[in-house]
Amino acid sequence: MMGRACLRALVLTGVVLHPASARAQSATDLATTTRGPATQLTPQPGSAGLPTPIDPASCSKSDGDWAERALIRSQVPQLGLPPMPHPDDNPPTAAKIELGRKLFFDRRLSINKTMSCAMCHVPEQAFTTWKLQSAVGVEGRSVKRNSPTLLNVGFLNPLFHDGRDETLETQFIAPLVARNEMANPSAGWVVSFLNRDSTYHARFQGAFGAPASLDRMGQALAAYQRSLLAGNAPFDRWHYGGEADALSPAQKRGFELFTGKADCAGCHPIGDDHALFTDQAFHDTGYGFLREEMRQNPPETTRVQLAPGVFVDVDFDRVASVSSKREADLGRYEITEDPADRWKFRTPGLRNVAMTGPYMHDGGFNTLREVLDFYNEGGPGHPEQSPLVYPLGLSDAELGDLEAFLESLTSPNLNCLAAEARSQPPDNH
Repeated sequence: MMGRACLRALVLTGVVLHPASARAQSATDLATTTRGPATQLTPQPGSAGLPTPIDPASCSKSDGDWAERALIRSQVPQLGLPPMPHPDDNPPTAAKIELGRKLFFDRRLSINKTMSCAMCHVPEQAFTTWKLQSAVGVEGRSVKRNSPTLLNVGFLNPLFHDGRDETLETQFIAPLVARNEMANPSAGWVVSFLNRDSTYHARFQGAFGAPASLDRMGQALAAYQRSLLAGNAPFDRWHYGGEADALSPAQKRGFELFTGKADCAGCHPIGDDHALFTDQAFHDTGYGFLREEMRQNPPETTRVQLAPGVFVDVDFDRVASVSSKREADLGRYEITEDPADRWKFRTPGLRNVAMTGPYMHDGGFNTLREVLDFYNEGGPGHPEQSPLVYPLGLSDAELGDLEAFLESLTSPNLNCLAAEARSQPPDNH
């Protein structure tokens, strides 16, 4: 049996942050776990189905400055993507993008100089975090939601799973001051630090001709994030580029299911000349309700990851005794306080979805197949669930084709985006 001291050590090191926050256990596992003694430590194949890490070194760098390439990318549409909308008061420049990248990686912008934006949006993990269901802030503090990918984030409006913000220029403020994220006492505290730092003083003068301020900080971060564009996937080359052999037969069958029998395109639409694969709307798919039912009726044991591929089952009450309490999550209702918005969450885009797990707003599903199984079964079917979610009756073969189609949405330039992100060492001192 695992002792309390060992459990507490796991909590402090971020292995166990609150019950089921580590990716080792999915929502499916939680719903089917039963009480019993801890199992023997057993190696598991792979690591919860994680993709192969994106290798920045595999990018064949072009001549010229990375920030200039990023600027051009943000201004020239890629196959399958619409033009990037840039605000009139924040046109992109290479200097803004370079400054935004520096801010994005700087751990000194957190209260104890340990957290940066990039620690929840890891370039080698498609600008999300593969190994945790929900994000982790300073000192191992738990965040109740999964870190969404920042790939193509400039097209999204609104932002966050619950739509609490509408622009990248202001989105960064919430995590900057949230006590369970970067935990700064105020946004002004961070701006004061930037103006005291000689390097940042020069960078802000170069990008804006003015000292650091909250709005200029947001403009620089937004310019960098709008350069994280990833289109030109095999699907795009087939559907928009006319390359007949860009997709496999299984992927083509999956496309027919996606737009037909499975009706995925009802919430993840495909346009005539581009596709973001999101309607940018909020839906109650039944998943939020299901997770709340599970929160109120926790399992008797929970699986804890001790090392890569090594797991142990532990009494849930023992883990809960040294973990932060898992919060309820009512989705869009927490923003509007409209009862009709309970358990509604923004439809995520599906581009690069094979590289951006775990899935759902709290990372409760580890694999695409788990997500597909959930929708194939029609969700839990609670009374307020959207009528767009219903049993689909797909066979295993059809689910396999649908998954193959989703894998065709992976762009070829993720390694080069990671290489640009790592073009300079982060400011961790």
